[in-house]
Amino acid sequence: MKAIVVTDEAAGTAGMTLVDRPAPEPAINDVVVQVHASGFVPTELTWPSTWTDRLGRDRTPSVPGHELAGVVSALGYGTTGLSVGQRVFGLTDWSRDGTLAEYVAVEERNLAPLPGDVDFTVGASLPISGLTAWQGLFEHGRLRAGQSVLVHGAAGAVGAMVTQLAHEFGAYVIGTGRAADRQRALDFGAQEFVDLENDDLEDVGGIDLVFDVIGGDIGRRSAGLIRAGGSLVSVVGPPEVRPADALTIDFVVTSDRAQLGEIVQRVRDGRLLTNIGKVADLDDAVAALNPTERTTGKTIIRVRS
Repeated sequence: MKAIVVTDEAAGTAGMTLVDRPAPEPAINDVVVQVHASGFVPTELTWPSTWTDRLGRDRTPSVPGHELAGVVSALGYGTTGLSVGQRVFGLTDWSRDGTLAEYVAVEERNLAPLPGDVDFTVGASLPISGLTAWQGLFEHGRLRAGQSVLVHGAAGAVGAMVTQLAHEFGAYVIGTGRAADRQRALDFGAQEFVDLENDDLEDVGGIDLVFDVIGGDIGRRSAGLIRAGGSLVSVVGPPEVRPADALTIDFVVTSDRAQLGEIVQRVRDGRLLTNIGKVADLDDAVAALNPTERTTGKTIIRVRS
């Protein structure tokens, strides 16, 4: 099969190469999926799990990408609930070869059925962004209707999902980002927008929940914006400054079949819009994942037409 591999952490996405390698075989509780579309998060190449297995052993050359949509092509022993030929989408294990390949072996529990009226490119854009938003807002942030939510990076892949879901569930949403992102954030459901390059973030205050996908100086400044009893939810590691009298959560997203079902149903009925910026074929994936200009939205690699 064709696959994108990485071998050098220092090289980043520039070190990606397209190679031929053996197709995977399903282990116990695995299915093999013929990948039709794959998502990719650039920060994957800074994660230890991209380079070593759970015992710390080097596993390069490794295949990056952890979001997929495709068709089940083989079943391992012990799998239940899926069948050969079924359309699926989901989130693969961090420490195994990923989805920038024509085939991938995935634990069956990490996949959900992909309805026939949802395009594979759309399905591949949902797992990390959708599950991160869902879990951050509802499992960790305990969002309630009527609360205020500050969403950093509101026009990005994750931020757009956070903005839409928070808006749907009755929150007052304030988005942040660059000036060029203002209209997109408002279109996704933000009631206000803070231009992080020109506006004063500290003018916002008394926030019930801050959802941070940026960290650094923005994360530090956000700690002072949260009301007593509020929450700071981070997906970029533990905050350097913890807010007084507020809950602080940093988490790593996990796969959840029921939540994937909730997310894809909202796409089907129009309550949730995807944020795809670019779609490229596998043969052009290395160039697409090394853009020379800033792109808005998620890049999806179409592995199979």
